[in-house]
Amino acid sequence: MKKILIVDDEINIGLLLSKFLTRNSFDVTSATSGSSAMEYLAKEHYDLVLCDYRLEDTDGKEMLVKIKENYPKTGVIIITGYSDIKLAVELIKLGAYDYITKPLYPDEILNTINKAIETQIALNESMPDAENSLAPEKTKATKNAYVLTDEFVIGQSSASKDLMKQILLVSPTAYSVILMGDSGTGKESVAKAIHLNSPRKNKPFVAMDCGSLTKELAGSEFFGHEKGSFTGALYTKIGHFEMANGGTLFLDEVGNLSYDIQAALLRTVQERKIKRIGSTKEIDLDVRIIVATNENLQDAISKGKFREDLYHRFNEFSINLPPISQRGKDILAFAETFLEMANQELNKNVKGFSEEVIDCFLTYNWPGNVRELKNVVRRATLLTETDEIQLKALPLEISTYAKAPMLGSFSSASTENTERAKPRDLKNAALEAEYETILKVLREVNFNKTKAAKILNIDRKTLYNKMKAIDLDNK
Repeated sequence: MKKILIVDDEINIGLLLSKFLTRNSFDVTSATSGSSAMEYLAKEHYDLVLCDYRLEDTDGKEMLVKIKENYPKTGVIIITGYSDIKLAVELIKLGAYDYITKPLYPDEILNTINKAIETQIALNESMPDAENSLAPEKTKATKNAYVLTDEFVIGQSSASKDLMKQILLVSPTAYSVILMGDSGTGKESVAKAIHLNSPRKNKPFVAMDCGSLTKELAGSEFFGHEKGSFTGALYTKIGHFEMANGGTLFLDEVGNLSYDIQAALLRTVQERKIKRIGSTKEIDLDVRIIVATNENLQDAISKGKFREDLYHRFNEFSINLPPISQRGKDILAFAETFLEMANQELNKNVKGFSEEVIDCFLTYNWPGNVRELKNVVRRATLLTETDEIQLKALPLEISTYAKAPMLGSFSSASTENTERAKPRDLKNAALEAEYETILKVLREVNFNKTKAAKILNIDRKTLYNKMKAIDLDNK
């Protein structure tokens, strides 16, 4: 029976939660203060803590930090009476499984509790000695019982939680992994997270971009060469497989490799041995392979561009990385992380983002995914001289999203007010339709004006004039 500790200074709420969870086969203890909750935690293990954010003697954030520092194998869910996006992002980054607002709905909270306990079990099993061994190795202050890269964000969306669960599931194994997803979704960060949470974490992690390899250089880059083995081989070179021996080799854009190189890779993966070019000595390999692709390898197999036998060697486990447009408010967690990194890089102290910028981030479709968001935040941090990043620091194609939200994003009340404010005449209706058409096409082509003009069947000069007339070029 899983044990849950409820921390809430409102006795009635604590009592109702306790009865409900007891009926659902949980062993429940209730505490009415932060201090008494810490006493309970010191005496016995709890699988999960449900903690109200506002307590008489402390708050949920302070409780979360204490619990994760002292009892990292216990999951935490924060409950609050109001919704605050920035606070939610901060709590998730500090290690809370979730942040839920009152009123509490039985089915919702039961589902969240079950998922939180399931996730915590996966964490505990993947890193059984986390309390003693991981603290000095953390690369960022998440206070979680697992190691992450600087750019990895634990989100609260279901897509992010599913991704984290898969990472923790496969990390302790020796399985080869295929990471699939659009360009810029953070495949290398996920590969590093798998490596850092595996038994190989103290061995090398070597990344190789297969997209930039020529057929002539690929053999040398993969397997190395001996001095004098071919014209221009002026020194002995160690290949990426050998560099990664004992650790993890990450092959990015593996679908771009030529068929000949794929055959050589297959032999290496099967035999777990390599020879440097120009050498007769075999080198034994103990390398975990993680590959990444933004194309469908099964389609490439059907077209004769990728070896099916190599695909099956790589595909012992696969993870599909969702685009950030499908990760909801996790975008803000990414943005906060990249802001911290930009502040350190640029020696600045920008505190956060204006409400308009937050609105832009949540509305824009991010075709470049995490990479695009990182670049936007980095650039905006450089341009910002105040405490907050403002709309004017964003590129035009993004800032437009706050200025002209997409249809359907208004409440019915605001739409009604807008309609009343408009003059009801044909000229206004025509201008409004033209505005929406131009904006829609610009968004579809990521503000490529040449493509937009072609689709709209007008020349570029006319498009510029119309953009100026409807105030789309003022940023």
